Amino acid sequence: MQKIRIIQIGLGEIGKKIVKYISERDNIETVSAVDLAVDKVGKKLRELCRVDSDIEVVSDIEKAIKKSKPDIAVLTTFSFLEKIFPQIELIAKYKVDIISTCEELVFPWKTNPDLAKKIDEIAKENDITILSTGVNPGFLMDSLPIFLTSVCQNVKYIKVSRIQDAGKRRIAFQKKIGVGLTVEEFEMKKKTGEFGHVGLVESLYMIAEKIGWDMEKIEDVINPVIAEDEIKDLKIKKGMVSGLEEIAKGFINGKEVITLVFKAAVGEKKPEDRIEIKGIPDITFDIPGGINGDIATCAIVVNSIKLIKNLPSGLKTMIDIPLISFSK
Repeated sequence: MQKIRIIQIGLGEIGKKIVKYISERDNIETVSAVDLAVDKVGKKLRELCRVDSDIEVVSDIEKAIKKSKPDIAVLTTFSFLEKIFPQIELIAKYKVDIISTCEELVFPWKTNPDLAKKIDEIAKENDITILSTGVNPGFLMDSLPIFLTSVCQNVKYIKVSRIQDAGKRRIAFQKKIGVGLTVEEFEMKKKTGEFGHVGLVESLYMIAEKIGWDMEKIEDVINPVIAEDEIKDLKIKKGMVSGLEEIAKGFINGKEVITLVFKAAVGEKKPEDRIEIKGIPDITFDIPGGINGDIATCAIVVNSIKLIKNLPSGLKTMIDIPLISFSK
């Protein structure tokens, strides 16, 4: 069987791990790699990703596509839709399917409907499929609770909590959630709109869409988690920010029907992923310790590759596609 050809665009920690995972799979291969960072361009994947490959990283997406003729682009560059759109538009004109980890692309139909419609139209015009996925958003706080409701005769309320010890995550993640900032610095960064966890509201809307709930109001609140004691290893003093907590709520007729809680902080004592469904029957689903975000994100991307080739064209979300599973 001919291998599915992948161009990897973006070689941060997630992109590098995806290249590594692909190298361990049958019938999939990375044929080119792109990143704009000057310290990565010209280096080989063997060096960057610890794989058996002499492919050199280049900085030009268009040239890389023309030369390597990939079937699918794995796009791990931006979290925000407006930033990633030019890359999507460029890739699409070469009729290359796209799997992305862009959080805002996971379910943009309510949060950015105009751009979502434009991306869908571009995909259909070029007869390609575009899918964004990941662990959160993409699985733990949307797809998984949706799937659990399949055994319910009725559902009245859904709560999902993802509690993480950020001390076990990569430095880039820690910076993203404000670890080491003062409370004042945290509040200033929060005002930029490009800080903190991205995708929680998209997850909420995905759940509501699949259940058939028309949200009358959404609340989304982000607050710093304050260190109660000094954390010497990370130079965090008592009173500084050790992470963040974001809570998104959805209401119908004044009643809260969806609650999503994301908390990531250094030294969190009881990390877990927890889903609570109130209905017939009630369901409580716990993953003690929680799922490792980086491993899960990279795995679900790689496990989507074989599936995406058989999907209709257009912008797809996790509620539009067949069930994803591990596939060797």
